[in-house]
Amino acid sequence: MGEVQLAAILCAMLGGEAEVRHTYTIAEGAREIRVDCETGTDVIEVGLDAKRSSFDSVVQAMVAASLTGKRPMIVIIDTNGVEEGEEWQVETAARASGIAYRTYTKAELIRWQMTAPFRDRAAANAPIGTGS
Repeated sequence: MGEVQLAAILCAMLGGEAEVRHTYTIAEGAREIRVDCETGTDVIEVGLDAKRSSFDSVVQAMVAASLTGKRPMIVIIDTNGVEEGEEWQVETAARASGIAYRTYTKAELIRWQMTAPFRDRAAANAPIGTGS
């Protein structure tokens, strides 16, 4: 399971919309960025641990926040339980820039996806007025 699929699971878990596009205009004309996940309050960029491509998450989150007025967030998906240099650098840059930072494990996301039908069924069958 790759980054795109894991980001989609994360976005569903956070109640957001995946792959949201935002347009901006520069001298060359209209351009766009794509946000991995967008909620009512946050623009979230997702990266995998041990991948240099995750460094882009810092810039993408800041640009998306500027365009939308929403809070920037970076989520790194930990696939191996080890904090590599890339993961540490992204977290350090995010925190220094005031960007919210979270880590989820690949196993957590897969488990969340696998148990969603059971949570949905339990919620649908909950007695009215129980707050469950």
